[in-house]
Amino acid sequence: MRDLWLVRHGTTEWSLSGRHTGTTDLPLLPEGEETARALAPRLAGTDFGLVLTSPRQRARRTAELAGFPDAVVDDDLGEWNYGDYEGVTTDTIREKDPDWTIWSGVTPGGETCEQVGTRLDRVIARARAQDGHVLVFGHGHALRALAARWLGLPAADGRMLRLDTATLSVLGFEREQPVVLHWNS
Repeated sequence: MRDLWLVRHGTTEWSLSGRHTGTTDLPLLPEGEETARALAPRLAGTDFGLVLTSPRQRARRTAELAGFPDAVVDDDLGEWNYGDYEGVTTDTIREKDPDWTIWSGVTPGGETCEQVGTRLDRVIARARAQDGHVLVFGHGHALRALAARWLGLPAADGRMLRLDTATLSVLGFEREQPVVLHWNS
Protein backbone atom coordinates (compact mmCIF):
# COMPACT_ATOMS: atom_id res chain seq x y z
CA MET A 1 0.00 0.00 0.00
CA ARG A 2 1.30 3.43 -0.93
CA ASP A 3 0.44 6.22 1.43
CA LEU A 4 1.74 9.64 2.32
CA TRP A 5 2.10 10.66 5.95
CA LEU A 6 2.20 14.40 6.65
CA VAL A 7 3.62 16.07 9.76
CA ARG A 8 3.30 19.79 10.31
CA HIS A 9 6.22 21.25 12.27
CA GLY A 10 5.96 22.11 15.96
CA THR A 11 5.01 25.51 17.30
CA THR A 12 7.13 28.58 16.57
CA GLU A 13 6.76 32.14 17.85
CA TRP A 14 5.06 33.19 14.62
CA SER A 15 2.77 30.17 14.27
CA LEU A 16 1.58 30.91 17.80
CA SER A 17 0.84 34.56 16.96
CA GLY A 18 -0.68 33.87 13.53
CA ARG A 19 2.05 35.58 11.52
CA HIS A 20 2.62 34.19 8.01
CA THR A 21 5.93 32.32 8.13
CA GLY A 22 7.20 31.25 4.74
CA THR A 23 10.88 31.87 4.18
CA THR A 24 11.77 33.24 7.63
CA ASP A 25 13.70 30.45 9.30
CA LEU A 26 12.40 30.43 12.87
CA PRO A 27 13.29 27.81 15.50
CA LEU A 28 10.74 25.76 17.39
CA LEU A 29 9.58 27.04 20.76
CA PRO A 30 10.24 24.70 23.72
CA GLU A 31 6.62 23.51 23.55
CA GLY A 32 7.09 22.94 19.81
CA GLU A 33 10.06 20.71 20.57
CA GLU A 34 8.05 18.83 23.19
CA THR A 35 5.16 18.11 20.81
CA ALA A 36 7.62 17.09 18.08
CA ARG A 37 9.17 14.55 20.46
CA ALA A 38 5.67 13.24 21.23
CA LEU A 39 5.31 12.27 17.55
CA ALA A 40 8.18 9.76 17.78
CA PRO A 41 6.22 6.88 19.35
CA ARG A 42 3.35 7.42 16.91
CA LEU A 43 5.73 7.09 13.95
CA ALA A 44 8.12 4.46 15.36
CA GLY A 45 6.16 1.38 14.30
CA THR A 46 5.99 2.27 10.62
CA ASP A 47 8.67 1.45 8.05
CA PHE A 48 9.03 4.47 5.77
CA GLY A 49 10.68 3.93 2.41
CA LEU A 50 11.25 7.66 2.00
CA VAL A 51 11.32 10.52 4.50
CA LEU A 52 11.38 14.10 3.21
CA THR A 53 11.48 17.46 4.94
CA SER A 54 11.18 21.10 4.08
CA PRO A 55 14.51 22.95 4.20
CA ARG A 56 13.26 25.24 7.01
CA GLN A 57 14.77 24.53 10.44
CA ARG A 58 11.35 24.25 12.10
CA ALA A 59 10.47 21.28 9.86
CA ARG A 60 13.96 19.73 9.97
CA ARG A 61 14.04 19.97 13.78
CA THR A 62 10.58 18.43 14.02
CA ALA A 63 11.78 15.54 11.85
CA GLU A 64 14.86 15.09 14.03
CA LEU A 65 12.91 15.12 17.31
CA ALA A 66 10.30 12.75 15.88
CA GLY A 67 13.07 10.23 15.17
CA PHE A 68 14.06 11.05 11.58
CA PRO A 69 17.34 13.00 11.70
CA ASP A 70 18.29 11.78 8.21
CA ALA A 71 15.17 13.10 6.46
CA VAL A 72 16.00 14.23 2.93
CA VAL A 73 15.56 17.96 2.31
CA ASP A 74 13.15 18.69 -0.54
CA ASP A 75 12.83 22.38 -1.46
CA ASP A 76 9.38 21.69 -2.92
CA LEU A 77 8.10 21.12 0.64
CA GLY A 78 8.92 24.68 1.69
CA GLU A 79 6.06 26.80 2.98
CA TRP A 80 4.26 29.27 0.77
CA ASN A 81 6.37 32.27 -0.19
CA TYR A 82 4.29 35.07 1.33
CA GLY A 83 6.35 37.83 -0.28
CA ASP A 84 5.44 41.22 1.19
CA TYR A 85 3.10 39.50 3.66
CA GLU A 86 5.91 37.57 5.36
CA GLY A 87 5.56 38.05 9.10
CA VAL A 88 2.17 39.75 8.78
CA THR A 89 -1.11 38.43 10.19
CA THR A 90 -4.25 37.93 8.12
CA ASP A 91 -6.06 40.54 10.23
CA THR A 92 -3.43 43.15 9.39
CA ILE A 93 -3.58 42.31 5.67
CA ARG A 94 -7.37 42.60 5.76
CA GLU A 95 -7.14 46.17 7.04
CA LYS A 96 -6.15 47.06 3.44
CA ASP A 97 -7.79 44.14 1.59
CA PRO A 98 -10.89 43.02 3.56
CA ASP A 99 -11.59 39.91 1.46
CA TRP A 100 -8.00 38.63 1.30
CA THR A 101 -7.14 34.98 1.86
CA ILE A 102 -3.95 33.11 1.03
CA TRP A 103 -6.06 30.78 -1.09
CA SER A 104 -7.58 33.36 -3.43
CA GLY A 105 -5.86 36.68 -2.83
CA VAL A 106 -2.82 38.30 -4.34
CA THR A 107 0.41 37.99 -2.37
CA PRO A 108 2.65 40.80 -3.63
CA GLY A 109 6.16 39.50 -4.25
CA GLY A 110 5.10 35.96 -3.26
CA GLU A 111 3.74 32.78 -4.79
CA THR A 112 0.31 32.18 -6.24
CA CYS A 113 -1.78 29.25 -5.13
CA GLU A 114 -1.22 27.65 -8.54
CA GLN A 115 2.57 27.95 -8.22
CA VAL A 116 2.46 26.28 -4.81
CA GLY A 117 0.27 23.51 -6.25
CA THR A 118 2.72 22.90 -9.09
CA ARG A 119 5.68 22.32 -6.79
CA LEU A 120 3.63 20.14 -4.45
CA ASP A 121 2.57 18.03 -7.44
CA ARG A 122 6.26 17.12 -7.74
CA VAL A 123 6.29 15.94 -4.10
CA ILE A 124 3.19 13.83 -4.80
CA ALA A 125 4.75 12.30 -7.92
CA ARG A 126 7.89 11.46 -5.92
CA ALA A 127 5.80 9.86 -3.17
CA ARG A 128 3.63 7.87 -5.56
CA ALA A 129 6.74 6.49 -7.26
CA GLN A 130 7.70 4.79 -3.98
CA ASP A 131 6.53 1.40 -2.76
CA GLY A 132 5.17 1.65 0.74
CA HIS A 133 4.94 4.50 3.19
CA VAL A 134 6.34 8.00 2.61
CA LEU A 135 6.68 10.55 5.41
CA VAL A 136 7.01 14.31 4.90
CA PHE A 137 7.63 17.13 7.37
CA GLY A 138 6.36 20.51 6.30
CA HIS A 139 4.16 23.52 6.94
CA GLY A 140 0.52 24.42 7.44
CA HIS A 141 -0.58 26.06 4.20
CA ALA A 142 1.68 23.98 1.95
CA LEU A 143 0.59 20.65 3.46
CA ARG A 144 -3.06 21.65 3.19
CA ALA A 145 -2.52 22.45 -0.49
CA LEU A 146 -0.62 19.16 -0.91
CA ALA A 147 -3.59 17.22 0.49
CA ALA A 148 -5.95 18.95 -1.92
CA ARG A 149 -3.67 18.13 -4.86
CA TRP A 150 -3.39 14.48 -3.64
CA LEU A 151 -7.17 14.30 -3.94
CA GLY A 152 -7.07 15.76 -7.46
CA LEU A 153 -8.53 19.08 -6.31
CA PRO A 154 -7.19 22.59 -6.90
CA ALA A 155 -4.59 23.62 -4.34
CA ALA A 156 -6.99 26.33 -3.15
CA ASP A 157 -9.28 23.63 -1.77
CA GLY A 158 -6.71 23.18 0.98
CA ARG A 159 -8.58 26.05 2.61
CA MET A 160 -11.10 23.48 3.84
CA LEU A 161 -8.51 21.45 5.78
CA ARG A 162 -7.44 22.92 9.10
CA LEU A 163 -3.99 21.75 10.16
CA ASP A 164 -2.55 22.36 13.61
CA THR A 165 1.13 22.32 14.56
CA ALA A 166 2.83 18.99 15.35
CA THR A 167 -0.05 16.95 13.95
CA LEU A 168 -0.10 13.80 11.87
CA SER A 169 -2.23 13.24 8.78
CA VAL A 170 -2.26 10.32 6.36
CA LEU A 171 -3.26 10.31 2.69
CA GLY A 172 -3.79 7.06 0.86
CA PHE A 173 -6.07 5.15 -1.47
CA GLU A 174 -9.34 3.29 -1.37
CA ARG A 175 -9.95 1.18 -4.48
CA GLU A 176 -7.38 3.23 -6.41
CA GLN A 177 -9.11 6.49 -5.40
CA PRO A 178 -6.94 9.00 -3.49
CA VAL A 179 -8.45 9.63 -0.04
CA VAL A 180 -7.74 11.19 3.34
CA LEU A 181 -7.21 8.32 5.80
CA HIS A 182 -6.51 10.48 8.90
CA TRP A 183 -6.39 14.24 9.34
CA ASN A 184 -5.00 16.64 11.93
CA SER A 185 -4.52 14.00 14.59
